Amino acid sequence: MLDILISGGKYPDYEKNQMIESNIGIKDGIITFIGIECPEAEKVINARGRVVSPGFIDIHMHEENFAGEGKKYVISKMMLRQGVTTCVGGNCGVQYQTLKEFKKTIDELGGSPVNYAMLTGYNRYRTSLGLGHYDAATREQWDLIRGKLKEDLKEGAMGISFGIEYDPGITFDEIIYGTEASDDPDLLIAAHYRSDCIGNIDSIREMVEIQKHINKRFQISHLSSCSALGQMKESLELINRSMDEDSRLNYDTYPYNAFSTEINSTVFDDGCLEAWGKDYKDLMLTDDPYKNVYCTEEIFRNARKNYPKMLVVAFVMNEEEISLAVANPKGMIASDGIINHGNGHPRAAGTFPRVLGKYVREEKKLSLIEALKKMTVVPAERLDLEHRKGIIRIGADADITVFDPETIIDGATFGDISKPPKGIDWVIVAGKLAAREGEIINEKAGRFISYFEK
Repeated sequence: MLDILISGGKYPDYEKNQMIESNIGIKDGIITFIGIECPEAEKVINARGRVVSPGFIDIHMHEENFAGEGKKYVISKMMLRQGVTTCVGGNCGVQYQTLKEFKKTIDELGGSPVNYAMLTGYNRYRTSLGLGHYDAATREQWDLIRGKLKEDLKEGAMGISFGIEYDPGITFDEIIYGTEASDDPDLLIAAHYRSDCIGNIDSIREMVEIQKHINKRFQISHLSSCSALGQMKESLELINRSMDEDSRLNYDTYPYNAFSTEINSTVFDDGCLEAWGKDYKDLMLTDDPYKNVYCTEEIFRNARKNYPKMLVVAFVMNEEEISLAVANPKGMIASDGIINHGNGHPRAAGTFPRVLGKYVREEKKLSLIEALKKMTVVPAERLDLEHRKGIIRIGADADITVFDPETIIDGATFGDISKPPKGIDWVIVAGKLAAREGEIINEKAGRFISYFEK
């Protein structure tokens, strides 16, 4: 007897490039049946009129801060409610705890809402040596950092991430040296660019050049916040051409025209507003005593001095350029979700439903199956997990999201990120029912995915 039978829905067959109506059977966490018959099952889900998708894979988000906020799940619950079943944290060089500590906490909690994979964050270990954002590191310090990266890689990290803009003192040679913590060509290297806006194209060129100098895959992180300030068309032309020349290169993007990061970041150093052509009123703070308050210069400077970890939402990007990045035939969808004490940007709670509702159904910028590829099988391939995740086929992991293509949309807003998305009926993680219409019913079905399990 099956554990779960999902009947009457349509799933994406990526080999045929079409949606196929079929029943899907699950047993012991694995998809064991695909067909028109109706085998006996303990639980039957009526998916008539619904899409039965592989669970969404968020290749770029920022994991739980167990070290700073306690042993509890916050952002991964938001991920689960929006249909994400596997996340990759440790991006932008930001890592809140060592990987060993992160894994230990998941074990202590008895599982997690989603499956977690991790990158090891270069900037974390740079900061641990007392280096300032603009400081040049010595060769001895390069070696010390590389030693820390190796420790996380031995714990099962999927690769290494860099936040170049966050520590402008990082040189090109330092990045290349850091990537050589391992000679494994299957590792993923990801980087937050050096500069947005007027420095954007040079930043893209630098990342393309990094790809040419390393024997690993390279991921350009959150292209939206890098290039949607007037440079997206030129950036995509350069990236697409470079990807045609080297398939190891790729990028991810999110579907909102505002970015978010900590107010003490170098992103907000003097001159940023002039470069963006924006004003303090285009910056919204996200935590008390300024929750949902738009800045004045006085508020901005006070928050930066007294609440340096507070997240800011910056409304500086162009919607039409966001559409270009989302609809481009290449690239992936990712949230860049980051949360501080439960507060932040709605992308952490609504990225994937927003793409399917706004850009697929409402604006028809791309087809349903094109969008699903960008959030399932393509990131799975980047992680070498396509034999297990990101696909509906017999033998694959039963990580599944069942949604209504006619109603799915994000619910979270810039003023209230707690609102769940609409149109997601069920989320299944490892063959277990984990969420139902925005309500979490099992937050322990996920686990840590080690690089060595691939």
